[in-house]
Amino acid sequence: MNTDESVRIDKFLWAVRLFKTRSVAAEACKKGRITIDGQPVKSSRLVRRGDEISIKVPPAIKTYKVLDLSEKRMGAKLVPGFLEDITPREEQDLLEMARMTQKMNRPKGSGRPTKKDRRDLDNLNSKRRDFFD
Repeated sequence: MNTDESVRIDKFLWAVRLFKTRSVAAEACKKGRITIDGQPVKSSRLVRRGDEISIKVPPAIKTYKVLDLSEKRMGAKLVPGFLEDITPREEQDLLEMARMTQKMNRPKGSGRPTKKDRRDLDNLNSKRRDFFD
């Protein structure tokens, strides 16, 4: 835990395991995918307790609230003490639909779908109907 009251955003995002490397987190900041309290930030921006961090993950936006600060990478079990996921349900549903659609895109020539593939496809189609009705 950091004794200071702030940490660089790229270090924090890496420490709480939202990005695999710090340079990937810095690149996301540079591309404008990271916002704090609605404002786009540079990787050197300092994050404080209580800030809301939004990350654009096409096609949705994930939102987190900072509970505590750290500059050191931690185990996945410790992350809930530092970060709270406050992403709206609609955004989570949108991400789930995108994941399922991506799974269903089979490479051409890979043969017939397996029984499991068929069940997943049927499940996706029923969720789409429910979502758009």
